[in-house]
Amino acid sequence: MMGQHAKFIARTVFVQNNNVEEACRIINRIMGSEGWFDQYRRTRRYEKPYMARRRINFEKCKAIYNEDMNRKIQFVLRANRVDPFPGC
Repeated sequence: MMGQHAKFIARTVFVQNNNVEEACRIINRIMGSEGWFDQYRRTRRYEKPYMARRRINFEKCKAIYNEDMNRKIQFVLRANRVDPFPGC
């Protein structure tokens, strides 16, 4: 039973100086980055099988694109590369 709720163990947000709004913003940012809101929106209504396939294929393509783009950005930003425009 505890294995199902392991994500909740490490998430604690402290309210500092009675600033509840800031704590809510922090927890919303955490939940958004972990995909909780997307999962909630998807499960509010029935998702037809063809829509689920389209969503999954889009997510796969997006992950491949993001991985490729991050690799290219890291290649360009590496520290000891040869100057592409010598003498400028």
